[in-house]
Amino acid sequence: MSDVDSLSSSSELTVGDEIPRSLDKIASLVDQRIQDLFEYETLRWSSLDESFTRPLTDLMNFALAGGKRLRPAFCYWAYVATGGEDPEMNVLDAAAALELLHCFALIHDDVMDDSPFRRGSASIHSQYSTYHQGLELSGDPQRFGDAVAILIGDLAFVYADRLLEAAPLKARQIFSELRLEVNFGQYLDVVGTARRSYDAEFAAKVAIYKSGKYTVERPLHLGAALAGAKDSDYSHLSLFGIPLGEAFQLRDDVLGIFGESDKTGKPVGDDLREGKPTLLYALAHDRANERERELLDELFGRENLDAKEVETLQEVFVATGSLALVENRIEELTELAITELRLGGFDPIATKELESLAEYIGRRRS
Repeated sequence: MSDVDSLSSSSELTVGDEIPRSLDKIASLVDQRIQDLFEYETLRWSSLDESFTRPLTDLMNFALAGGKRLRPAFCYWAYVATGGEDPEMNVLDAAAALELLHCFALIHDDVMDDSPFRRGSASIHSQYSTYHQGLELSGDPQRFGDAVAILIGDLAFVYADRLLEAAPLKARQIFSELRLEVNFGQYLDVVGTARRSYDAEFAAKVAIYKSGKYTVERPLHLGAALAGAKDSDYSHLSLFGIPLGEAFQLRDDVLGIFGESDKTGKPVGDDLREGKPTLLYALAHDRANERERELLDELFGRENLDAKEVETLQEVFVATGSLALVENRIEELTELAITELRLGGFDPIATKELESLAEYIGRRRS
């Protein structure tokens, strides 16, 4: 029996655990697939020019440095849920492709936001800026770092495609739609940040398209396509995946403002400094009194916010009831998703594991 087979046949039900145990199992398989890919590619390209070793190694290390592998898990359990049997390498390839696409999005996102840290370490563009300075190369270190990071992100994008070359047409079509959605969602995020004027409806749209659909719904669809699922299965998976994906992004928004940096891997308050278009902010601005609105207008989006000013904004989100409303919304969306999942008529073991993932998303703290 293969490692992939054992996930289905001997899965431990995990509702109530802090991190679902099956998530760790899937993560280890996906990590090994990514490591095998890049070890081979590094050997292949370094034989042409030794300088190719560094970006490939850095991309592999970035991919393996952290992350919970939620997208691969949703892909795998949707495969099982919709009747997939005897999983072959194409399931792992699709799972690894989702993770590499996530790396592409994170690396480019850090460039756009000029974020110095990711997953507790220097972001890719920061690493290469430091590398440029250390060797006293010509040109601007930041521009060099940004350029190399964009290229490394592009490599992740291309390798994600390569992993899906042998997948059925339906799966590749879903993956293409996923990529379009995440790019358009990121565009909404950039535009919303620049406008500094948005409502709850716009914030919800950003949450769904920037992260929600590509974190939950489309990975579910991808797994279903690999299993040869019925058309009705996709609809049921969407009823589960769309609200849960929105809950995922709302939890990310809360952690971006109230999270602990040692758990999130990014400085507390970065979303406040960047002026991110979140439901938290939209609700707070709408419900604020005159003084609270003045504080929001003065501090939100200021790049040099200090710890005290971050704390002041946190207090506004609490005082206006914005935080409580978003927490309630996360709970409602998670419960809705689980209810729809149970109505889907899917494989019972996979249903239980997907329910476990949903509960984890609703309560996670990193």
